[in-house]
Amino acid sequence: MQDLDSAIRERAYYLWIGDGCPEGKADAYWLDAQRALLAASVSVPASEAPAKAKPRRKSAASPKSSRRAA
Repeated sequence: MQDLDSAIRERAYYLWIGDGCPEGKADAYWLDAQRALLAASVSVPASEAPAKAKPRRKSAASPKSSRRAA
């Protein structure tokens, strides 16, 4: 758990620096950093993601089925 806290602290620091070091928003930066790190840890890399199913093409109507009875 110590590694996660350290990673969150570091990420929050860089977010804070990037925003110009505003005062009084430490909790918001901590939560933003925590959310980003946890989301990244549960996302599946593209190489492991299941392949998307290709959309099915509509089959052309056979000539017999498109004829009308007289």
